[in-house]
Amino acid sequence: MIIEAARIFSAGQWLEPGWIEISGTLIQAIGRGKPAREPDIRLETALVPGFIDAHVHGGGGYSFNDTDPDAADRIAETHLRHGTTSIMASLVTAPLDQLEEHVRALAPKVRNGVLAGIHLEGPWLSRSHQGAHAPQLLRTPDPHEIKQLLQAGAGTVRMVTLAPELEGGLDALRQILDHGAIVAIGHTDASYEQTQAAIRAGATAGTHIFNGMRPVHHRQPGPAIALLEDQEAFVELIADGVHLHPAMIRTIFNSPAKAVLVTDAMAAAAAPEGRYRLGHLDVDVHDGQARLTSNGSIAGSTLTLDAALRYAVQTAGVPLTEALKALTQHPANMLGLTDVGSLQPGKRADLLALDPNLTVLAVMRAGQWISRPSSSGF
Repeated sequence: MIIEAARIFSAGQWLEPGWIEISGTLIQAIGRGKPAREPDIRLETALVPGFIDAHVHGGGGYSFNDTDPDAADRIAETHLRHGTTSIMASLVTAPLDQLEEHVRALAPKVRNGVLAGIHLEGPWLSRSHQGAHAPQLLRTPDPHEIKQLLQAGAGTVRMVTLAPELEGGLDALRQILDHGAIVAIGHTDASYEQTQAAIRAGATAGTHIFNGMRPVHHRQPGPAIALLEDQEAFVELIADGVHLHPAMIRTIFNSPAKAVLVTDAMAAAAAPEGRYRLGHLDVDVHDGQARLTSNGSIAGSTLTLDAALRYAVQTAGVPLTEALKALTQHPANMLGLTDVGSLQPGKRADLLALDPNLTVLAVMRAGQWISRPSSSGF
């Protein structure tokens, strides 16, 4: 199948016009201008890589912490309709035995391709910046517990969020890296210097930067500044109009660090508002905001990545090219996903058609159309 499009975003640049050839599940070739033969499909819109969500707890009324065996599939399907073709399963803090059960249940979904990996957001987090994590379940890192959870995933745990200032934090960081997962600094009271030490020890990412962190102070810069000034670091951000001011979004994108747009979505994403459960805590969702019933703290989001793209570009003023990198290339590189993240030969055929308003018109995953635009779109 050959698709011709008015614009194709490939390897960080636009081909205007361009074409892409797909065979089975893979991209075979891509080029600028007209294809050598008549295309099978002609798009009048932009073609971009499928989005990658590195941090998501749920959607469509389901949570990855649910015991429902269909939850992971339903969440993936919900976000796929909004352009997310690769999705991580983020687990909120829970008792260790429950976390181990969740990891074991989700691991087959990673191996069969429904999920890109598992993300442990807890339990090794700071009580000073617990966010929507039950404080009584947070703990200092223990090497036996770390081994227990990571071995339960048998290589499917791809990322762990850690507060590196905790007792044994840097040793835990190295242990996690030895198991093949990446470490993201988050829900942390670490100082600027402690964060730098964690980066030197091998931490490569920041979890939803500025949220769940010691705040910035002009004499005590804190973890966010240490991450943003490191050109090798990846920093997650939630562009929903709740977690960050547009000026902060622009600051992140203008920093040396590599921005990664995430949803941090909970079960209410693309679902009715009302009362929900996030881990062991009750959450009320009203006016698009998810907040803990107990104290009103932000509890994830109701975001999908297509909405994050529109907010970043149309409200915060981020250049479209940079926003697309933050949805595709950067999260793929952060997570070590080599088969997705860009439209290039040999990559999985995950792609989206976007209209000028950045609305998703069509979704293809692994060479199969999930949704197609109306005939006028071709």
